[in-house]
Amino acid sequence: MITEVPVGLSLLSAGYCLHPELLTLRGGSLKPVAFPAGYALIRHPKYGPILFDTGYSARFFRETASLPALLYRKITPVVYRDEESAARRLEEGGITPGDVRYVVLSHFHADHIGGVRDFPQAQFIYLRKSYDAVSRLGPVRATKAGFLPGLLPDDFNLRSLPLDEYSAMRPLPEGLPFTEAYDLLGDGSLLAVELSGHAAGMIGLFVSTAEHDYLLCADTVWSSRAFRENRKPHPAAGLIMSSRAEYNHNFERLRRIHEQLPALRIVPSHCREALALWGTGSVK
Repeated sequence: MITEVPVGLSLLSAGYCLHPELLTLRGGSLKPVAFPAGYALIRHPKYGPILFDTGYSARFFRETASLPALLYRKITPVVYRDEESAARRLEEGGITPGDVRYVVLSHFHADHIGGVRDFPQAQFIYLRKSYDAVSRLGPVRATKAGFLPGLLPDDFNLRSLPLDEYSAMRPLPEGLPFTEAYDLLGDGSLLAVELSGHAAGMIGLFVSTAEHDYLLCADTVWSSRAFRENRKPHPAAGLIMSSRAEYNHNFERLRRIHEQLPALRIVPSHCREALALWGTGSVK
């Protein structure tokens, strides 16, 4: 095990967006394909249900009803049904929104924070510079950055636990392309690493079940094919990246860890293949 405390894990999605594959995978099709808005439910033996991101919610459509945010919806069309929301899926599995103590946010793009308002008791764990990169942007620049501030609850700052201020660092096993990680809960169960590039301060999460190790890598890539086949996005995708250099660095890290630890289950948030292989479709 990469982590020290095994947890339960359900890989789910709440809606999807349509995007030309070519922009996310060099040499891909120009035809728009579906990219699920993936998130994960982690069942911790002590802290109970924890979310890694939330996917979309109906609030996305209210927040993009007028310009400039309407451009977000027009450029990246979203397909979503209310029964797909993270809150609804958890309730179907016997978990109320108030049961969720922590929501880990990989970064602040709308397809990752769409449902956070549905969890009124949760505290939010993220890398401080991820929020700082978007929180002071005006409407036009925020839309360009994929951030819709109305998706966050009014008391977001009061419920925030920035991991670089509250979490200690823990060494990772030798051989990984990361030397240490943020120990989110202090027990070695959830280990976060910075994967900036797609977005400033984006994090991924190492978690282990009793059977498998996982790396929830957020948007470091949009599909497993990218790191398996060494196919970066089209250069045009760099226009919306926070840093092309950091993106390339972390893309190579992902390729190396896949080669060194082929049994590790790397889960990009928008990968249909990973969800089909390891997703549960419902809370278990």
